[in-house]
Amino acid sequence: MKLGISSYSLSKAIQAGEMTIVDVVQWVADNGGEHLEICPIGFTLDDNPHLLEAIRRKVQETGIDISNYTIAANFIQPGEAGVAAEVARVKRQVDIAAALGVKRMRHDVATRPIGEATITNFIADLPIVASACRQVADYAAPLGITTSVENHGYYVQASDRVQALVQAVDRPNYRTTLDVGNFLSVDEDPVAAVKRNTAIASMVHVKDFYVRPADRNPGDGWMTTASGNYLRGAVVGHGDIDMREVLRAIKRAGYDGYISVEFEGLESCTYGTRTGLDNVRRIWQEV
Repeated sequence: MKLGISSYSLSKAIQAGEMTIVDVVQWVADNGGEHLEICPIGFTLDDNPHLLEAIRRKVQETGIDISNYTIAANFIQPGEAGVAAEVARVKRQVDIAAALGVKRMRHDVATRPIGEATITNFIADLPIVASACRQVADYAAPLGITTSVENHGYYVQASDRVQALVQAVDRPNYRTTLDVGNFLSVDEDPVAAVKRNTAIASMVHVKDFYVRPADRNPGDGWMTTASGNYLRGAVVGHGDIDMREVLRAIKRAGYDGYISVEFEGLESCTYGTRTGLDNVRRIWQEV
């Protein structure tokens, strides 16, 4: 197992101008991380060869890996031309992943408003979305890149929907970026969902949340789940997810790849990310 972070965890510092993505590479190395996942929030790698080169140089200097490249995408588009245009755009992002030297890339696949995120719509949309993902995976395969869907966004978030998509795409280089915390957004037990989907994971995100029931509105700073419960980002190991059991399940499944800490709590992003790294490292050794 190689432990590191997603740059998403430090995106507040990047957006505030306190750090650059190159600084983040150094931060990971300084704080004992073994890899960095590139999530372009607060910066862009589109048409930016100088930044790409700066990242590569810093990676070589520090010795950490760039594990994954993650982008937004939505193949629910008006008409075949709209879908084709989005597929073409995502393929251009695959080229950026190749330029970074990564072998894993997560792209979103489909978004609908929560009221439309029904199983009926999912079944109807599945052939379109699977075809688009298959085209991207086939484009990425000669570059040695495995593409993946993350369980987030309400629509393709439950473990069974992720499984259905991966099976429908039916490509050896198409898998899932498994986020242990995101299952809570659709009110699914993280431990059970992780056990279901670890076998198809190309990456693992470790994220934690505080959870409150729907009849106990905790006020500002919380988001709602599909059924109206409340979530707030937490330092990994401080929240309500049974993180010890989650990591035990991942370890027992034989997963030995990259694990990224994702922090989206209210604490300082550097504190939250560093503490989460320390907690995951300690718990992994204990379970």
